[in-house]
Amino acid sequence: MSEQQQRGGEGEGKELGKVSGTRVYDGRVIRVDMDTVRFPNGKTGDLEMVRHQGASAVVPFLSDPAGEDPQVLLLRQYRYAADGYLYEIPAGKLDPGESPESCAARELLEETGCTASTIEKLTMIYTSPGFTDERIHLFAASGLTRGDTAHEEHEFISIESVALSKALAMIRSGEITDGKTIVGLLFAAGFQR
Repeated sequence: MSEQQQRGGEGEGKELGKVSGTRVYDGRVIRVDMDTVRFPNGKTGDLEMVRHQGASAVVPFLSDPAGEDPQVLLLRQYRYAADGYLYEIPAGKLDPGESPESCAARELLEETGCTASTIEKLTMIYTSPGFTDERIHLFAASGLTRGDTAHEEHEFISIESVALSKALAMIRSGEITDGKTIVGLLFAAGFQR
């Protein structure tokens, strides 16, 4: 029973959440559903929901994360939706049956060419819960060994090594605007060091 139902009120005795739904789009990366939902006040309404299998992202530390000002790898990647280039940490969607940690290791290798001796869970975020169920699992990687990248045909990426202090300054100045990257870097700087 939900907290709202435990407190009583208009929605008491009625299950919260999805009442019914219809799939209106089934794509390569996302699906879109029109769901009828029961809200905490007992009323129902229709919501368009973007369904996503989830993703992982990883903050790659080139030097000791506990060091004075460790080096991190950032991607400068062309993003059509943003109408230009963004600075990002490596990230990608989960393959069916893939664990978030395995996805983080795979994306780190594909996008930077690096493997890590240590991959540590930072946190999980919802990207925009008003209309999507997408969750991104955030990790930190250290003990990196460089190798070859495996960028996909539609990926236009350059890799830059920057001091963590510079990456934080890039967040402050608005040069880094990607949400998962901001959360990953700030979380690593604030809680992991």
